Amino acid sequence: MPSLYLQTVTGPETIEKLGVMLPHEHLFTDLRGPQTPGYAQGDPQAVYDIVGPHLAQAERAGVTALVECSTGGVGRNIQILKFLAERTSIKIIAPTGVYREAFIPTAWLDTPMEALADAWIADLIQGIDGTPIRAGFIKIAMSDDGPTRREVRNLQAAARASLATGAVIASHTIGGALAMREMDILEEAGLDLSRFIWVHANAEADMAYHLKAAQRGAYVELDGLSPAPASLEDHTRYAINLVNAGFAEKVLISHDAGWYQPGSPSGQPEGGYRGYTTVIKEFMPMLQQRGVSDDNIRLLVHANPTRAFGFKPG
Repeated sequence: MPSLYLQTVTGPETIEKLGVMLPHEHLFTDLRGPQTPGYAQGDPQAVYDIVGPHLAQAERAGVTALVECSTGGVGRNIQILKFLAERTSIKIIAPTGVYREAFIPTAWLDTPMEALADAWIADLIQGIDGTPIRAGFIKIAMSDDGPTRREVRNLQAAARASLATGAVIASHTIGGALAMREMDILEEAGLDLSRFIWVHANAEADMAYHLKAAQRGAYVELDGLSPAPASLEDHTRYAINLVNAGFAEKVLISHDAGWYQPGSPSGQPEGGYRGYTTVIKEFMPMLQQRGVSDDNIRLLVHANPTRAFGFKPG
């Protein structure tokens, strides 16, 4: 049977060549809004000077692939991602899509759903911003009190683009009730929820929602992992709850780290640039200490993300 492959910035990559994969990180992000002068612009070498050492640390730790989640509205810059990807062995996956309503570029505010879907399909099968670099997934986001009317449109466009290409949809969603509503909309649009990732599920403390999402077929992404003891404990507890309930194949783990910011004089976010090694150096050993099998740990950090973001050949 032909292998699944990931669509990366440097081209397609079969999943057998990969080890640990991080499904939700950031390399270059601009949260100032798309109407800000100089939005999403930066010098590639200056970005690499900050980001490169963290990628090198992740390489040494064993990270082999990383999903960059800064999409339209929050700073996607495909030339900078290309510059970074050519200087690391880590395979970088770029998004198509758009962030929540407050960050939607003006030109897209009233774009019909079908036209928006067509633009995202073009990113996935032709290339981004006039380049041959293809997007590897669809990233969208919900307002905390959403979905707004435009965000419903975005969900429907994402479903249409996913059905046309096989790309997974990852959505920034804070809260279990909102995630359930979002899944309803996607199902109504014809999407199989096995092609949906609930991003930031760790922000929902009620683990019953995690189980409901997994039961419906969605991936439950626990992606706010940091070295802080409380963060490690929460992520471990949430992951083990899903594993013990029989949903090990539906769990994704990441840091939501990085965040080079062109609006900052140093290019670094407040509190400094957080790297990409806690999953390997601290989280995986904690799971082992709590009795999670090596097979299930491999599911969480390799098999699940490569399956979630994988495309079928042909």
